[in-house]
Amino acid sequence: MEKHTDNVIDTLQAFTSKPTPYDVTTHLTALCSEVALFRIQLSGDWIYQDSPLPTKFAKLFASILHGIDGEHFLITPVEKVRVEVDDAPLVIVDYMKDETTSGLTLHSSIGTEHSLATLHRLKLTDFGIYLPLERGLWGKLSRACYYNFVNEFNLTDEGGLSA
Repeated sequence: MEKHTDNVIDTLQAFTSKPTPYDVTTHLTALCSEVALFRIQLSGDWIYQDSPLPTKFAKLFASILHGIDGEHFLITPVEKVRVEVDDAPLVIVDYMKDETTSGLTLHSSIGTEHSLATLHRLKLTDFGIYLPLERGLWGKLSRACYYNFVNEFNLTDEGGLSA
């Protein structure tokens, strides 16, 4: 009986010490193709093989979009597909202050919602304001959102924000 128990314990330890296939941060699958099948335009519109992708599908694919070393990929447990991004993968069209966390809740042009706890990594460029998101992604403020953001916050010389 002890031998059977030892085998079960050994099996459980071996199983739990390996990364699960669903953990894309530790188990990145091989790139399916060097050719980008998807493209995200400057406007935030998604293109699949030269045809516009409906927003509901763009929203679905955005949930598995990752930014890794300046490149963008759709990553599932079995596939990794390159995505060409013209500027930022997500266009932020609205935001709300979260009074409980002192952060922001961001809304993208494709209907995704993102929580931003801190504004310290904000990027200011000649092309706009970029906010860091999850999975190594960045969101660019749309024109209207940009003006609301600038009116609401005072930008400091260090690139930070003060209310």
